[in-house]
Amino acid sequence: MVGFLARNCVQKAIALFCVSVISFLIIHLAPGKPSQVDPLNPKFTKEVIERYRKEFNLDKPLYEQYYLFYRDLFTGHLLSWKDGQPVLGKVWRRFLNSLPLFLVGTIITWTLAFPVGIRAAVSRGSTYDRTTTFLAYLLISVPGFFLAYIMIILIVNAFHLPVIGMRSPGLQGMTAVMDRVWHLVLPSVLSATAGVAVLSRYVRGQMLEVEGQDYIRTARAKGLTEEAVHYKHALRNALMPFVTMFGLILPGLIGGSVIIETIFAWPGMGRLAYDALVARDMPVVLSLNFIAAVLVLIGTFVSDVLYVFVDPRVKYE
Repeated sequence: MVGFLARNCVQKAIALFCVSVISFLIIHLAPGKPSQVDPLNPKFTKEVIERYRKEFNLDKPLYEQYYLFYRDLFTGHLLSWKDGQPVLGKVWRRFLNSLPLFLVGTIITWTLAFPVGIRAAVSRGSTYDRTTTFLAYLLISVPGFFLAYIMIILIVNAFHLPVIGMRSPGLQGMTAVMDRVWHLVLPSVLSATAGVAVLSRYVRGQMLEVEGQDYIRTARAKGLTEEAVHYKHALRNALMPFVTMFGLILPGLIGGSVIIETIFAWPGMGRLAYDALVARDMPVVLSLNFIAAVLVLIGTFVSDVLYVFVDPRVKYE
């Protein structure tokens, strides 16, 4: 087990280094070099541009820029080109805003999708199965922004409650706490709708595939109850693909809810990434790309560890 963890960490570190180098090179090879400042702006004289390039190490060789960039990132001295604020401070504040939205949406998605998908597979061809299939395809087909606007109109007209932003101004105490919870509910539910629809279809399909295996027919032939066949034998083997999928949900913290955050004016990580791309704020873009890579590697590491608990045939040697 220790050897597996050590090898896995070394492999993840090498992959992270390669990702950091490739993303850094792509930014500098893309049209419009990051060292170029808008020359049409009259405020950018040659002296200002030269001072700008020196301040952000853009006058140095590419390999030295790479070293200085990640040195400043890890030490907290990396500054945004857009406003001169520390990048890690901006990312941390947006992370704290996105985290509750991400957690609540993820909990709703995984809590609802598995029961819906499992029951649809167990009662294949029933009214419940056909109804959930229709609703799932409907939610997948309807654009998220359209559904969000419909929900906002209905909530505002029916209950006259605020839904934009993270909180309503001027509230204190328990009222402020409940207001914060209310502002969190609607965007979280909307961010989970498509996830519930898609994941429940995957669960149903995986369960039906496993239910057709020989060992399931053997379990029935031994006289096991249908509950034991479905939930002890079929479900456990159907979980394997979802262990991998579970490990890949962490990057959703970065850009999984850009549309929802924009519609609800929620100052999260997705909007930060979008605004940085529009403003060509490369320190923020590269930092978010690096953080997303770290989250992916952490997620895959967690998935590798979880495999042993889901499938007893997997051993770490």
